[in-house]
Amino acid sequence: MYDTLISVDQLRALQDSHARLMVFDCSFDLMKPQAGHEAWLQSHIPGALHADLDQHLSARHGAPGHDGRVMVAHEADRPASGGRHPLPSRERFAAWLGSIGFANDMQAVVYDRNGANYCGRLWWMLQWAGHAATAVLDGGLQAWQAAGLPVASGEEPAHFQSNFVLGEPRVKLVDTAAVRAAMDSGAAPIVDARAAPRYRGEVEPLDPIAGHIPGALNRPFVDNIGPDGRFKPVAQLRAEFEALLGDRAATGAIHHCGSGVSAVPNVLAARIAGLPEPALYAGSWSEWSNTPGLPTRQGPNP
Repeated sequence: MYDTLISVDQLRALQDSHARLMVFDCSFDLMKPQAGHEAWLQSHIPGALHADLDQHLSARHGAPGHDGRVMVAHEADRPASGGRHPLPSRERFAAWLGSIGFANDMQAVVYDRNGANYCGRLWWMLQWAGHAATAVLDGGLQAWQAAGLPVASGEEPAHFQSNFVLGEPRVKLVDTAAVRAAMDSGAAPIVDARAAPRYRGEVEPLDPIAGHIPGALNRPFVDNIGPDGRFKPVAQLRAEFEALLGDRAATGAIHHCGSGVSAVPNVLAARIAGLPEPALYAGSWSEWSNTPGLPTRQGPNP
């Protein structure tokens, strides 16, 4: 059972042993939402299904009611977070897993061609659904192709439906109120995974307000990946997080980004490094900056 990373060789061994396995290609492009599906159609690991950030891994936005709540036809459709890419409810996510034939006794392997940015979302969501056997293919599609392994194109055959049963979450999800409390008390470090210019508020291509949560530390998610396209060694990841967090390294950090997606490589890296269990603020900057009364900051922290 693999629950963080899996290598190309390990994936091949699982395939050769005919293990119960499902592979997901999560390639995506924020600026061109259809590009991920098109890239999957052109080339993917044979048998891999496409998991689309917008279509499968995010909730549809409802209409806010008079009290600010999102109005939905069914309770199961209520998003589990805010922001640009709100999490669907665990029940809605489980229904999607069952519809594609993913079952509780399967190993999930997720990958993308984006430095583990988007496949991390599915890794986290499966862990959130209580599914331990979920791993990111280290190096992504590029590592698979570099090993000289074949790729497929076009659609994949449909699978029989299954009945995926939710388990206890294996990851932590926090909301805006919890982040505000951590900011005010300093009880937990807050880590922002966006690129440094966005963190400092010098540019903001996606959200209406530039800047960051006051007191948040910056660790761009790309810092977890080495020159070979794979996650850095355990000792290096741990040393880098300890240097960033200082005397608060023994406290589980709260990780966020723009919309709760690119923060996940930091969550995964913290788990690989053996740090205290991190939490994800899935609404992230896109929810924080659109919530009235919350402070924002531009430039570096004092």
